[in-house]
Amino acid sequence: MRFKRLLNAGVLAGWRWLDRAGEIVPGTRAADGFGSFGADACIGFPAGTLMGTRSIHIGTGTLVGRHATLAVGYGPGDPNLPERGLVVGDRCVLGARVTVLAHTSVVIEDDVWFGQDVFVSDSGHGYQDPSRPIGEQFGGHQPVRIGTGSWLGHGAIVLPGADIGRNVVVAAGSVVRGPVPDHSVVGGAPARVIRRFEPGVGWVGTRGDVRPVVVGTWGEVLDEALGQEPA
Repeated sequence: MRFKRLLNAGVLAGWRWLDRAGEIVPGTRAADGFGSFGADACIGFPAGTLMGTRSIHIGTGTLVGRHATLAVGYGPGDPNLPERGLVVGDRCVLGARVTVLAHTSVVIEDDVWFGQDVFVSDSGHGYQDPSRPIGEQFGGHQPVRIGTGSWLGHGAIVLPGADIGRNVVVAAGSVVRGPVPDHSVVGGAPARVIRRFEPGVGWVGTRGDVRPVVVGTWGEVLDEALGQEPA
């Protein structure tokens, strides 16, 4: 039993060391391979697939979780990469196991947060030729934008042509395509607006119910909800 305890402690200590040593942070050789890699940015260890990194730009203070796939182009060594195929803004948080695939343009603006297992792509597959496998039929490229301050819940899927506005909530498991207005909550497959901010009124649901506007930091909001005095 003592040996197992020591072995377990040693394995966990070694993994923590690997976890820190394997992170991609400014000044590492891996970070130097990106188009740009902002100060205090980090991609967790182990990463998933990182492809076409010279076309990927990571902003300041952005954190990307473990097993993340960030890719531009159709394969390693693709000679036709756009200069800024995938752009991630400042202070973003992309959860574990996210996949972002860009061929022309995917832009994730500042302060965007993803849950885990989020999928984003600016290209799909064609299907019109019945004599060819679907996997051999490339679809058109449609740029994707995810606006400043938005939140995408666990397992959300963002399809080619999505243009998500500012401070939008995308519910977990939703499938988004096309335009999404600023300050809205969307959910479903396909995602539809289920609540939207109306100045002077509040957050109005599709059935006309209204939720009030709450202003303050998360800590202040929690203190108010719990009936506590702010620290």
